[in-house]
Amino acid sequence: MSPLSFSSDSVIPGKKGRAGKLTTHHGIIHTPAFIPVGTKATVKGIMPQQLSNIGVQAVLANTYHLYLEPGEEIVNLNKGVGSFMNWTGPTFTDSGGFQVFSLGAGFETGESKFGEALSDNAVHIYNESFAKSHGKLALIDEEGVTFTSHLNGSLHRFTAERSIEIQHKLGADIIFAFDECTSPTADYEYQREAMDRTHRWAKRSILAHKNSLVNSEKQALYGIVQGGRYDDLRKESAEILSNMDFDGYGIGGSFSKFDLGSALTIACSTLPAEKPRHLLGMGEPEDIIIGIENGCDTFDCVLPSRLGRNGTLYTSLGKINIKNAKYKEDTTPLGEWSEYFKHNNSSYTRSYLHHLFRADEMLGCILATIINLEFYISFVDSARKSILNNEWETFKESNKFLR
Repeated sequence: MSPLSFSSDSVIPGKKGRAGKLTTHHGIIHTPAFIPVGTKATVKGIMPQQLSNIGVQAVLANTYHLYLEPGEEIVNLNKGVGSFMNWTGPTFTDSGGFQVFSLGAGFETGESKFGEALSDNAVHIYNESFAKSHGKLALIDEEGVTFTSHLNGSLHRFTAERSIEIQHKLGADIIFAFDECTSPTADYEYQREAMDRTHRWAKRSILAHKNSLVNSEKQALYGIVQGGRYDDLRKESAEILSNMDFDGYGIGGSFSKFDLGSALTIACSTLPAEKPRHLLGMGEPEDIIIGIENGCDTFDCVLPSRLGRNGTLYTSLGKINIKNAKYKEDTTPLGEWSEYFKHNNSSYTRSYLHHLFRADEMLGCILATIINLEFYISFVDSARKSILNNEWETFKESNKFLR
């Protein structure tokens, strides 16, 4: 019995983008779909019922963080990550590979996969003397990664087998093979070395997964395409992984804003068309447009909740900062930016939200997160409808303001 099935209902003419259905153990995901990140089994600032009310179809949790706190055994005791966080829909867990990057190369440079500052889904070190005493906080070898906890400095070890074992106990519907995410500034030689190692870890991840019949029947395993910013490596990685027995594929690693489209075109053109593709950790609406057009089906990113907590809102007019003085006396209802608040007859105003952020009240973060996540969900829903109605170019043109 397969733990996952995927069907494509419509494609963008002349492109790889498609609209379809991804069926998992806990329900159907209509694609393309945005998957909010619930790093520690919670999407920061929003209740699970609110997630459902704004149209969220699935959530993604983080293997590294849940392993450290509360531990996979506690999550398993609570019948898996979905039950643990009171979420009844489909769930994803990443492999922990991004934390390899943020503890290793990313820790040294402070870079994200786009060569920018690391997001709050990465590991941050707060004590400079502690950081200096440890040097790199992750050391990679052929067998796996040795790392120190960002919580207390304790020593830990991840291998492909251990990552799969942890993800089995976390119980998500879709899990990922252990991989190495590289720095966007890494040279060609290291990108190849890391890619080849990721392929070897992919084989070991499949074997570890298949050795557990119970888990492999209800949890789908995705391989992760690597290769950095180099088109030939991306193609090679997609070709090699296509010949492995994965249920779907993630596209990870490092990009620049300028070569994202090229990398995705190559990867999605090479990967099997009948299997789903997930773009890992990409986030701005313009990135999602590129991802959808080039054949990605699902996306995850922390940006909507992280920026919401900082007072940045995604609206039909683009991004705005609610802390700006012009909103102090703006009594326009938040329902103008959010169907959720409109349908709930909310009297919240822009002026009130401005006040909450100025007063450092946690309710401000909650309201802003709802607005941002609803924007993302509605945005990708509109993209899906445009594909089904053969109106993709019209959709792209109407969202030029996002770029």
